[in-house]
This record gives sequence, structure tokens and C-alpha cells, in this order.
Amino acid sequence: MGFEALIEGLARRSVDAANRVAELGGDVRTGALLRIADALEQGAESIMAANARDLAQARERGLTGPMLERLALDEKRIAAVAAGVRDVAALPDPIGEITRMWDRPSGLKVGRMRIPLGVILIIYESRPGVTADAAALCLKSGNAVILRGGSEALHSNTAISELIATALAESGVPEAAVQLVPDPDREIIDLLLDREEEIDLVIPRGGESLIRRVAERSRIPVIKHYKGVCHVYLDEDADPKMARDIAINSKCQRVSVCNSAETLLVHRELASSLLPDLLAEMRGLGVEIRGCERTAAAASDVTPATEDDWREEYLDMTLAVRVVDSLDQAIDHIRKYGSDHTEVIVTRDFARANEFVRRVNSSSVFVNASTRFSDGFELGLGAEIGVSTTKMHWYGPMGIEGLTTQKFIAFGNGTLKE
Repeated sequence: MGFEALIEGLARRSVDAANRVAELGGDVRTGALLRIADALEQGAESIMAANARDLAQARERGLTGPMLERLALDEKRIAAVAAGVRDVAALPDPIGEITRMWDRPSGLKVGRMRIPLGVILIIYESRPGVTADAAALCLKSGNAVILRGGSEALHSNTAISELIATALAESGVPEAAVQLVPDPDREIIDLLLDREEEIDLVIPRGGESLIRRVAERSRIPVIKHYKGVCHVYLDEDADPKMARDIAINSKCQRVSVCNSAETLLVHRELASSLLPDLLAEMRGLGVEIRGCERTAAAASDVTPATEDDWREEYLDMTLAVRVVDSLDQAIDHIRKYGSDHTEVIVTRDFARANEFVRRVNSSSVFVNASTRFSDGFELGLGAEIGVSTTKMHWYGPMGIEGLTTQKFIAFGNGTLKE
């Protein structure tokens, strides 16, 4: 079968499945998700065997470090994915929700009802857990999904999607509601991005080059998140232990993800008291420090930062550090170099915390908490389909509400326009 015929078949089956899934009762969709979670746990050995093949091939191709870490699955990660599916299943059903009703002078009662988007295309790299996360969120929100994973995770994605298909069939849900593109050829992406008649939204998840290519090529609306240049600002009134703990957790808890901190901003009042010991501890954990002149003056073994370092998403054990004179200067730095992902202030000053929250308009802004909480699961969304750093339709981590839209409804009583 040629690629054109393959994609046409996938797209048409997805449209049919989306129409059927949208009409299923919420209890049916929830039951299917619970079956999927059970299937993932029961099929953990087959998933790990497939993942071992992917890891072996990735090493042969020269992939190392964060790329392998994102690709790897073990029992703990599979259990976490299954738990995430159950969390999504437990969320309230969004479909059919009336979010607002109001009366008009004409006699109409007007409202807004939440409905599915339709067919979602997910293009993603490395992380095979996305296969289950995306399926769960799209099903819960009444959508169908086409999954195009990277070649490096093909065996893992296939194993997971086969378990999902079996669970859907057993639940009375169309198997075509979750379809994995079986061939990783890149030509298929271009063909999918032309299917604006069938596909309603594209969500690319991966490196900046992938996302930019999809956004530039697509004829379908795209949820964009180019990179995560996340900042932690240690205010002059920060609690020293809290500042240390949040900075280290934000950077080191898991460096290969988009919500890990890439830049640390430190008020000048802390440059001599807090910064030397904090950076020494960071280096002891294996973090390379790239800092401004004042950072280098305050601590040893600091590589001079370049202009590019302030914009860099390292996804590795590297941290850019800058000493700033004020909250204003910290905010100016974030506005100039940030990527609208996640920013944190650590402070005991309530007024400065509120000012930071009000003036910093990234998609997630936290006070006295790690950047690592910028995650759909941690924010109570059950899981996330991706992160949007564009303000149209949705902004920030996307859960089931981000996969819906709202239609107008109106109730009259023979109401006519005069």
C-alpha cells in the first residue's frame, strides 16, 4: 500500500471513529480507559521486551544520555503510565457540559456546551508513554487520535497500541479511535499535515526543529511549544533552604524534560551568601555552570555565559546563572529570553510574589515551588497531551478541556427575529 492510500484510510477511519466516540456515554469511555490501564500493567513484560529492542537500536545509532532516558521504560514507568490513565478515567466527563446559560431580551435562553474537537494528530518523539497518555486524554474528551511516534520508539509504541486496541474492542469502543501510524517514514508526516478535511488539530511533541517544521508545513491548526527555557528567580527575601531545594529540584530532578530549569536568576543580595554554596552543590551533582561575570566572581569553576546560553534549552546537566539587581531586572530577563513555558519566584515577600505572578505572562507561573510541577498530571489534569505556549485556544499544559471546544446552544419558544 502506498503512503497516500495508507494515510487516506487512517484519516477516514478516524473521522468515523470520532463521530462514534463522541456519542458514547461517558461511562463507556471511562470503562475503556480502565481496561487500558489494566492491559498496560498486565502487558508490562511485552512492553519492556519491545522497549529493549528500541533501546538496543538507539544505542547502535549513537543515541546517548537524555535521549535514551526519555526512551526507556521499566516496570515503575509503565505503572506510572497506567496510573495516569486511571487518573484521566476518574476525571469528570467534559462532553455535554453546559458552562454558562443566559437570557436574552428576545426570549432566547443561550448557552455554551462543551464538545470534542474531532480527530487529533499527535506527532511525537522518544517517549513511548505518550502513546497511552494521548489515547487516554483523547478518548476521555470524546476524540479520535492518530499517533505518529518516532522511529526510535516504534517497537514500544506498537506494543502499547496493540494492548490499547484489544482493550477498546473489549469495551465496545471503535478500535480506530486510537490508530498508530505503522511506518515511521517522514514523508507520512507531510501527507498527514495536508488532511485538513479530516484532522482538526495537530499537536507535535519533541524537539524545536520538529515543532517548527510541523508548524510551517501544516494546513491544520497546530498547538506549538518550541522549547522550555524555564527560569527560577531567587528573590532577595528568599528563604535560603527553600531557595536551595527549589533550585536543585527544578534543575536536577529530571533534566531531560521541558519543565526542568535552564536559567537561575539570583538577586545580588544573595550573591555572596547563598550562591557560592548552592553552585558548589550543583557542581557536586554534575551540573556545569555557565554564568555571568558576577556569578563567576561569586563562585569557582564557572564557564562564562554567552548570549546564546540565556536562550538555550539544554535538556542536560547544564545551567545558566545570572545575578540581577532587582525583581524588575529578573522580569526583563525572562521577557527577553524566555519561551513562555514556566517561571518561578522564590520569596517570603507576599507583595513581590504577587507582582511576579501578575507581570510574568508565561503559561505557568509559580511561587515557592519547583518548575517540575508544570505538568498536566501534577496540576490535576490527569495527564497532559502537550504544552501550548501560544495563547490562542489553550495556554499551558493541555488536559481534556484543552481537547474540547464549545458550541453555542439556544432554547426558544417559537422565538422569531423581528
